[in-house]
Amino acid sequence: MAYNAVMILQSLGYRTDLFFPRFDGEVMDRGDYIVIRTPSNPSFYWGNFLLFTAPPAEGDFDRWRALFAKEIGASPTVNHMAFGWDGTAGETGEIVPFLEAGFTLEDSVVLTARAIVRPAKFNEEVVIRPLTEDWEWDAALENKIACRPPEHEEAGWRVYAAKQMARRRAMTCAGWGSWFGAFLDGRLIGNLGVFAHDRVGRFQSVCTHPDFRRLGVCGALVYEAAGYALANMGAEVLVMVADAHYHAARIYEGVGFLPVERQMGLTWWR
Repeated sequence: MAYNAVMILQSLGYRTDLFFPRFDGEVMDRGDYIVIRTPSNPSFYWGNFLLFTAPPAEGDFDRWRALFAKEIGASPTVNHMAFGWDGTAGETGEIVPFLEAGFTLEDSVVLTARAIVRPAKFNEEVVIRPLTEDWEWDAALENKIACRPPEHEEAGWRVYAAKQMARRRAMTCAGWGSWFGAFLDGRLIGNLGVFAHDRVGRFQSVCTHPDFRRLGVCGALVYEAAGYALANMGAEVLVMVADAHYHAARIYEGVGFLPVERQMGLTWWR
């Protein structure tokens, strides 16, 4: 795999996003943008995207799409386009041409914590532990599929999610992080990952089964995993990236995370 990125990013969110292609992907600095590719999972939008130094300007609608076709690929071989840009304040630039062409603006909040607090809503019945057995990883995959966004059909999502889970298990086995499950009566009902690099711990894919939401499972899971990362993984600061318009960010704030940045991007898929 290739990694030659030298661009210094302001965005903590995108900076920690690059933890993962360091493991099995390709990251290449082209001057005013970075190419991120994940050959093992070409349907992973945010594993196959272009990251620019600034938000889109006039003329970038055509230029960015041409660069994506050159660096990542084009339809029908590639079924998506994804663009990010460095920044911390939610700058959007000239996004109207993208939106008119069917792109979605991805507006995320980046939250950090150096210390945690036990959330007011904490499920005392769940057992939270790192995954170790094959059946636990299989259950985490099924949970990921159960949590898929409604606009994604199961078959395509399963292919993507299975490759993602295989990557995360490989990273865990290589000592890059840990994947945690929340178990109730022996059944996995929630899971997430934490991966650490250079004293920063980045959370991934916080997911509670739809049948067990609003029961304090997510808060308990984040709290226990965060405590483990701070105590055992060498992390001094924890990073979480969440949809700025979804309630999950408030759950993380209940554990002690505070919003520090906005992270923006654009996606399109067929």
